[in-house]
Amino acid sequence: MRKVALLGSTGSIGTSTLDVVTAHPHRLEVTALAAGRNRDLLRAQCERFRPRLVSLTRPEDAQWLAGQLSYRPEILHGMDGLRACALESGADTLLAAVVGAAGLASAEAALRAGLRVCVANKESLVVGGALMRQALAAGGGELLPVDSEHAALHQLLAGHPPEAVREVRITASGGPFRDWDRPRIEGATIDQALNHPTWKMGPKITIDSATLMNKGLEVIEAAFLFGLGADQIAVTIHPQSQVHAMAGFHDGTYQLQVCANDMKLPIQYALLYPDRLPGPVPPYDWEAARTWTFEPPDLERFPCLALAYQALAEGGTAPAILNAANEVAVAAFLEGRISFWRIQACCGAILSAIPAEPAHTLDQVMETDRRARDAARTWILQHTQGNP
Repeated sequence: MRKVALLGSTGSIGTSTLDVVTAHPHRLEVTALAAGRNRDLLRAQCERFRPRLVSLTRPEDAQWLAGQLSYRPEILHGMDGLRACALESGADTLLAAVVGAAGLASAEAALRAGLRVCVANKESLVVGGALMRQALAAGGGELLPVDSEHAALHQLLAGHPPEAVREVRITASGGPFRDWDRPRIEGATIDQALNHPTWKMGPKITIDSATLMNKGLEVIEAAFLFGLGADQIAVTIHPQSQVHAMAGFHDGTYQLQVCANDMKLPIQYALLYPDRLPGPVPPYDWEAARTWTFEPPDLERFPCLALAYQALAEGGTAPAILNAANEVAVAAFLEGRISFWRIQACCGAILSAIPAEPAHTLDQVMETDRRARDAARTWILQHTQGNP
């Protein structure tokens, strides 16, 4: 029986994780749930799964929840609550699905404690990939990806020595603007950017998919997860989202991982690895007629992908700088304060303005994150809608 602490339980990954837990009641038990501000959904989840430790972002929400439940778990809040869920709930497995850099500290601490950490929060690896690898080595736990592309690579690369791998390719749907020309993309509205053709996700990651920053962050994530260089990781546009990744070997052959575009599959893979059991998603239907298409990404129309490769090449704290600027810029776009095209402009400006340095400690990385956010907010004030 795996005992699971779930950080980010009310988001799309969190609710899918609980569907997987429900499908495997004799293999998976929830010991902790942490959420942001969706206290009503968290209350329902607590009544259903009855974790012993619960956390919310705000203290007033934690106080409200304490008066709503039919049982008495320990209820905490803030960053301390995330860490306690990971380390003090009796969990042996952490599923980290907190959006943004906030999930890094708890995931790093869980790795140092020897837990299996299933990372759905790609920012943990983008911001602190080197620190996560150090924590993994120190704690002797496991680090398994939940992103569909990285779960696919984990399966494709298993059993192959690193020297046999020529390249890997992760696929991207291309987002809602795959067929748009650049002038049309530059003027995209919030509603248009949130209209993803394949996946149903939260607003931040949906905007990242529209800019292809999401895929750029996944390139950085793949480098840390699998020890690959930037020149070994490519992106292929695949609108059908059925092939999730490809591994190319030096003999010229490729292997592809195929499954339905349902996040419950990589979540179950990470939680139950190495076992493969029937779950909440039906097997892939090979009897249905379908067409797959593949094409290279256009970096002129989607410059955020190029910025991610630049940050990976610079190394050190550069990915943290890029991620922080992007989080601030996406929030400003969703609030209507900057245009869609200025997301990439902000990210490029901040990446160029703040010099990267080797990443040594969590405090240092988080201080870099703070500086980059402050710089991005200043840049946005100077470039709000209607200003030059």
